Formats: sequence, C-alpha cells, structure tokens
Amino acid sequence: MTDYLAAHPGGVPVTANEISYGDGAVLVTLRAPAGTYALADCPRGWFCFYDRPNFGYPRGKLSDCGRQNLATWQWQFRIGSAHYNMSSGSATFYYNDTALFSVGLSNPVRTDAAPWRDWANYVSRRC
Repeated sequence: MTDYLAAHPGGVPVTANEISYGDGAVLVTLRAPAGTYALADCPRGWFCFYDRPNFGYPRGKLSDCGRQNLATWQWQFRIGSAHYNMSSGSATFYYNDTALFSVGLSNPVRTDAAPWRDWANYVSRRC
C-alpha cells in the first residue's frame, strides 16, 4: 500500500487492499482476491480497468458518466485490460481524442488492450 501510494499519490486507503481517489470516484484494488487470477471480476455497477492483460491487478473501478482524464488518478498509459459490468451504456478508452477500444453490453470484456495496451489517457462512459 505504501509503495503504491508513493508512486500514485492522492489516494486514501479505505481497506488494507483498496484505495479511494476523488472521494470515491475511483477505487483501486491492489491485489486480486484468491482464485480470481485471469478472470474478469469487476463488481456489478462498475466498469473496471486493469494494470495488466488478463485482468492483472491493480484494478481501477469507475461508474461515472462522461469523459474523464485518467491522469487524475494516475491511471494514464497503464490500461492492460477492461471489464464492463453495468446494465446500460459503454466505456470507450482514448489516447487524447483518438478512440482506442470500447467495452459495453455487447462486448463486456477486453482481456488484452493490445495493440493499444498502455496507451489510454482518457475514458468516456456513455450512460
């Protein structure tokens, strides 16, 4: 936790394994629960992005609509995979104004963001 906060300042620990940024706008889970390696495990009501392909932790969770700068939470240029677990809408990851990939109801998981792995610096959720 200490190392993560030193590298990604601005967060507040909420549990031994989770950090809140932006008063809960983004929650970062540092380690996967036992038995969830390489599984899309985003909780219902969130869309998640992972630091590595195949849902490798740390994991960030968002639920807000609209365009957001991932740099706000030190998540720019580090999206390796994504999972959309909401009942409507979609989320598109961008490099500045160029759309890279999307996740949504018809395509809820992206196990590897390649060829755009670690490129995204914005995300926009269409509600």
